[in-house]
Amino acid sequence: MLTTNPFDDDHLHEECGIFGASGSEGAAALVALGLHALQHRGQEAAGITSFDGHDFHTHRAMGHVAGNFDRDDIIRALAGEVACGHVRYSTTGETALRNVQPLYAELQSGGFAIAHNGNISNAMRLRRELVRRGSIFQSTSDTETIIHLVATSQYRTLLDKFIDALKQIEGAYSLIVMTPEGMIACRDPLGIRPLVMGRLGDAVIFASETVALDVVGAEFERSVEPGELVIVQNGQVRSIRPFAKLAARPCIFEWVYFSRPDSIVDDHSIYSVRKEIGAQLAIESPVDADLVIPVPDSGVPAAIGYAQQSGIPFELGIIRSHYVGRTFIQPGDKVRHLGVKLKHNANRALIQGKKVILVDDSIVRGTTSLKIVQMMREAGAAEVHMRIASPPTSHSCFYGVDTPERAKLLAAKHDLGGMTDFIHADSLAFVSIDGLYKALGESHRADIRPKYCDACFTGDYPTTLTDHDESSSVDQFAILAERVN
Repeated sequence: MLTTNPFDDDHLHEECGIFGASGSEGAAALVALGLHALQHRGQEAAGITSFDGHDFHTHRAMGHVAGNFDRDDIIRALAGEVACGHVRYSTTGETALRNVQPLYAELQSGGFAIAHNGNISNAMRLRRELVRRGSIFQSTSDTETIIHLVATSQYRTLLDKFIDALKQIEGAYSLIVMTPEGMIACRDPLGIRPLVMGRLGDAVIFASETVALDVVGAEFERSVEPGELVIVQNGQVRSIRPFAKLAARPCIFEWVYFSRPDSIVDDHSIYSVRKEIGAQLAIESPVDADLVIPVPDSGVPAAIGYAQQSGIPFELGIIRSHYVGRTFIQPGDKVRHLGVKLKHNANRALIQGKKVILVDDSIVRGTTSLKIVQMMREAGAAEVHMRIASPPTSHSCFYGVDTPERAKLLAAKHDLGGMTDFIHADSLAFVSIDGLYKALGESHRADIRPKYCDACFTGDYPTTLTDHDESSSVDQFAILAERVN
């Protein structure tokens, strides 16, 4: 089976979303609602683990939250006032039930469940050492490394064991952990991946985005700070900061694409920032045209901003069907090509004879943009201009985002002219890194440390990349050996 959505396939994909509730009767039902709101962060699988004061209960399944957690018997089986959940889009580990989170293990101190958003960039090195010392892994997920580090730590208390484990890992993580003692939520010292805290009556809620708080009726309290551990025990909340304080570097792509438009991240409305990115794009890269058309759905806010700034009318030139399933059987190339139009189709009467500006959030491999430009030309567009609401994606992400290896990124292989030719557009332009920062009310200067992680655009990675560097060294050694032989 193949996807019928050509637009989603060529976007960057966030690894996952996490949600936790402590102190709420029927916590699992609350978590299921929260995961619905975070479904855009991961569509491969979903899971919920609850604790009833004596036992842990888990249900994990491949596919969406709907269909897996909308049955009363499943929710009733997840008893307890404490629960956490996870939606997954894999960037490490195979797509298999054994990798679906929350992951759970019985430790000396009792049950231990963990839900993770991010990516541990030294997980393979740690895994090799743990296996050498006798650990037996049950999954291929980098998250399981944390469980083994906790289990083998020589510290006395579970909290100290957990902190010891965190101090050994590199990369990006937002975590929700459940133990018999309570719930812990934390972010890595750079705060690369998001995590917020809210209240629903006496319950404490944690979520990847504020929209999940909105959906369950919780009131946003604050973001979990970079390097902070928030501990919830018996209705009491306390905070500790066991790491040296660092200047935060949250992922800038949360504002470009990952987060839902109705979320607020670090006091910035995602919708408003995306509109402002579009406005900056119109200032930097104007073009004489008749219509501004968003690539649905992620390009809509930026296209509105571009249209408002440029004075060119905004129109829905690509119509999306919301009633087509994600996959269906495609027996041949001809049907496969027609399947593209089941989900998105050009608004031919609007486009015929017009000079159009297409606005999208990013270009990864370029295959999506090529299809969209072709769609516009087949619908009779006189000119097709592409405008992208992010700088060129020229480097891979190692912090929990599914990106192709760098050699497959269009911007790593071609200059602007080459990319324009590849997608067969009349013109192509990206918002500058300066324009992106301006949309967030910040400045970007080469002589100061950037406020955000923008490594996918600049190659400026804020942490060490142990596994990548070691694998690259092995690859280079293999290449040299092959040449010698």
